Amino acid sequence: MEALRSRHYSRCTEEAYLYWIRRYIRFFGSKRHPETMGDAELTEFLTHLALDAQVAASTQNQALSALLFLYQEVLGIEVGVLRNVARAKKPGKLPVVLTVKEVGALLSFLDGAALLMASLLYGSGLRLIECVRLRVKDVDLEQRQLFVREGKGSKDRITPLAESAVEPLRRHLERVRSIHETDLARGAGSVFLPHALARKYVNAPREWIWQYVFPAEKLSVDPRTGDVRRHHVHESFLQRAVKEAVRRARIQKHATCHTLRHSFATHLLMSGYDIRTVQELLGHRDVATTMIYTHVLKRGGLAVRSPLDAL
Repeated sequence: MEALRSRHYSRCTEEAYLYWIRRYIRFFGSKRHPETMGDAELTEFLTHLALDAQVAASTQNQALSALLFLYQEVLGIEVGVLRNVARAKKPGKLPVVLTVKEVGALLSFLDGAALLMASLLYGSGLRLIECVRLRVKDVDLEQRQLFVREGKGSKDRITPLAESAVEPLRRHLERVRSIHETDLARGAGSVFLPHALARKYVNAPREWIWQYVFPAEKLSVDPRTGDVRRHHVHESFLQRAVKEAVRRARIQKHATCHTLRHSFATHLLMSGYDIRTVQELLGHRDVATTMIYTHVLKRGGLAVRSPLDAL
């Protein structure tokens, strides 16, 4: 745990890595220490995940990353080239994209904070975790832009804030500030700060600009420090709301929160924005990742006109 936190891994990554390390140890019997195992056991375990557990390619890669971290960073043991590992197949999936009309229908069945959060996912191309982690200082209402701090790959970026979201967001922040002032009056009001910033800026955790834009309803105990704080709202809050909105809107697609980000990218391309601009707004490292959104520009059937339409 100390090795993970000293390298500033997120709590989600901590939990995932610990899960895979425990599963790896249990797979070979809890009495065996990882130091007594090596390349052969890693190969066997990863092959088991692909062939027996039939996990997705991304899941197998996550397990591999966790175990490499254990051996190289914690135990100080170099792992050789893993040969003969059965790799989980990575299917070439196309992203689910909603039409503009479907997005409007989905949003019409949301309200309050859920509506505002979904609007930012679609209007600014945010990932769900980026949305819940937004802090007050990252919102620039005057310049109509949002600052995404340490997005995927620990990259920062700037993305536009829709004009129609400005006033709802302003009113929302007024309500959040009232909650924060009440917390301060009760002796609370601090928030988690990453990378030892709380030690460098002693008063920062209680300052308004560092508070979360979408705070949780209740105070909670920080599992790392034991401090009582108001964390950001849990991701499941919006996931449940969007799932119910999709059902009520009768959208016949497997749409999730991430579908709104897919739709943001696709609709920008359909509006004529170049792919490099969209790549920058999404925070993609490789333009090839962004290229997948061009599939909808082909208008179905790989741009082939059906002979039925000629009749």
